Amino acid sequence: MSDVGRLPDLASRAYGGSVLAASDESFAERQSLILPGASTFRPHTFGARGQVYDGWETRRRRDPGHDWAIIRLGLPGIVRGVVVDTAWFTGNHPAFASVEACAADGHPTVAEVQHATWTEIVPKSPLTGDTAHEFAVEHPHRVTHLRLNIHPDGGVARLRAHGEVIPDPARYEGLTTDLAALENGGLVIACSNEFYSSPSNVLAPGLPRTQAEGWETARRRDDGNDWLIIRLGLPGVIHLAELDTTNLVYNAPASATLTATHLQPGAPLEDASWFPLLEKTRLQPDTRHHFRLPTPPPATHVRLDIHPDGGLGRLRLHGTPSP
Repeated sequence: MSDVGRLPDLASRAYGGSVLAASDESFAERQSLILPGASTFRPHTFGARGQVYDGWETRRRRDPGHDWAIIRLGLPGIVRGVVVDTAWFTGNHPAFASVEACAADGHPTVAEVQHATWTEIVPKSPLTGDTAHEFAVEHPHRVTHLRLNIHPDGGVARLRAHGEVIPDPARYEGLTTDLAALENGGLVIACSNEFYSSPSNVLAPGLPRTQAEGWETARRRDDGNDWLIIRLGLPGVIHLAELDTTNLVYNAPASATLTATHLQPGAPLEDASWFPLLEKTRLQPDTRHHFRLPTPPPATHVRLDIHPDGGLGRLRLHGTPSP
């Protein structure tokens, strides 16, 4: 996985993404484009539309033009890389693809999105079958929607749009919110170990349904402990910490600590001076723990230490954003 691929998938259905419209979906439905997880395939599985594909597939075009699908990002932000994955599509993949982006805030209709100002972020590029094509994106502006164009027709299994979440701070003016949430721009920027699952999962929306939807480390065989560092999406004062070990019955940490720092924009993490948020505190398996915190200074980064190892389903840091 590339460095860009480690950024959250802004289009994922798991984060609220939706395929609003498509020019055609005769063979396979458009919503499959943004489903989490890899595409699957069972050969010789036929339905009313032919071979069943876990992806989006259009009919064979007999007229000029090309097919397209419009995706509303679940997490608006800056797209740093796009993956067009033609997994399992071999004789029926598109010859080329391109991607456009636009910013249409609020709750626009499909017609309003179609008439927005679109900018090409991935030029028309050749595709091969059964391949995950990665494209770097140099578009430094926040976007809310993507349009995948396939030329002239065919099937695509998955579309990924990796990038940085850019929240709308005005939404939370005068309110408290989860300052670390992925949907508010929170990002795990360092981690000691991610053997079983990604640490970014702890910032994801909703409750974890399985262990795989949280963060879990390998078993430690030394005297150290595991940790991760989060850059808050909305810097501010943290009032309540939620440490959720749901689904972690035999592999929850014994205890945890939280520390924080306030860094000026551009300052390196090495210059951080850390202050305590939560002293070393015992944790229980398969439990949502809530801890009210003494009013600390504003923070831009938080470090979670788990002792000695194990996993966490979710970490929530509720507080008041800085003005």
